[in-house]
Amino acid sequence: MPRDTHHIPAPLPPLAGAMGVMCPGVVAFAGSGPGDPDLLTLKVLKALREADVILFDRLVSAEIMALAHDGAILEDVGKEGFGPSMAQEDICARLVHHAQRGRKVLRLKSGDPTIFGRLDEELTACEAAGIDAQILPGITAASAAVAAIGQSLTQRGRNSSVRFLTGHDMKGFADHDWAQLARSGEVAAVYMGKKSARFVQGRLLMHGADRNMAVTVVENASRADQRVLATTLDTLPADLAAAAFAGPALTFLGLAPRVAVAAAHDKIQMELA
Repeated sequence: MPRDTHHIPAPLPPLAGAMGVMCPGVVAFAGSGPGDPDLLTLKVLKALREADVILFDRLVSAEIMALAHDGAILEDVGKEGFGPSMAQEDICARLVHHAQRGRKVLRLKSGDPTIFGRLDEELTACEAAGIDAQILPGITAASAAVAAIGQSLTQRGRNSSVRFLTGHDMKGFADHDWAQLARSGEVAAVYMGKKSARFVQGRLLMHGADRNMAVTVVENASRADQRVLATTLDTLPADLAAAAFAGPALTFLGLAPRVAVAAAHDKIQMELA
């Protein structure tokens, strides 16, 4: 992978007193977080500096890939919803191939590897080949995106649970418990939901959701080019199309940016005065 020196900071020095987290012939499944290098965990940063081979996803930022040591083999095994992707069996084969040759293998996924990362399939391939593996968690996109809009995923008196949903699966747009999601006060974070926005809107409206349900879409959460779209269920597809988001985006159902909530509250108070 070519390194874009215009957008990549100089590699950091070794961590003082840091002990290795990787062993030869072992695969580490790690989460690179939402994109900001400052949100990497220390363990993932160590793994980046120690790995002989890094199999990375499409959404891992260039700034994070720049932290790999110069001699590491970098293999792009990214997937894109409804777009070109490396076959899952080929990714598994590459992991096994490198580990069996005694290399320190880092499987670097965006966000957290345990959330919509096909982790189990790759762990199973390692187990079948007798290869040891470890999991290094990362900050998931929902955590970074909700921080960006000044909100929390749960709130006393509003919602005691939150759902992480995928916009599509291997069969196409993913179905969920729409009746539950349509209820007032529910909060959900939809990953990979840009192309399924109209589908989600239709399913929720069919199950009685309020057309004015708050919906917020955060593109490139935590990155320098982050953008936030505050809209409603009624106008979600049209507003999303107008925004023309090109980067990874996370959609919140039932959440508006804190500033928007405050402005709406102030408007109501003025009308009542």
